[in-house]
Amino acid sequence: MTINANLAREFGAELPSDTDRASADQLRQFLAAAMTEGKMEEGIPVPFIDPETRKKAEIILSPHLADLFIDLLRHISDGDAVTLIPVSKMLTTQQAADILNVSRPHLVKLLESKEIAFEKVGRHRRIRAIDLFEFKSHRDKTRKRVLDDVMSADSDLI
Repeated sequence: MTINANLAREFGAELPSDTDRASADQLRQFLAAAMTEGKMEEGIPVPFIDPETRKKAEIILSPHLADLFIDLLRHISDGDAVTLIPVSKMLTTQQAADILNVSRPHLVKLLESKEIAFEKVGRHRRIRAIDLFEFKSHRDKTRKRVLDDVMSADSDLI
């Protein structure tokens, strides 16, 4: 079932309850155990009761999907608020700034200097989530490389 993103309730708008956290942790442990027991290439079988036939059935999760679920469940079980953002979604400058953890004026400077692609909708700037995530990934890799260089240079001095 697909829900229009504009109508969906953000799970990240509130912190997970104790029940949410416990359920997420239990499901995370189940998936992690299934991953270690099974053959990862074939996927992870997840048993369930079919609501229509009331018979046992199973869904095979691909390793990539299982990893994604485990990561999501880990955040929820840790008590973190989580928001899923489809890569095709158009973000406002404030939403993009929040994701990058920068001020909106700083983000606008990044947009105007063409470091991040954007579109104008009327007089408003909109950023595709995929473009923002690509920028963030590149920025994080650059930061890590520079930090590694600084650490390496510092260890030479010791």
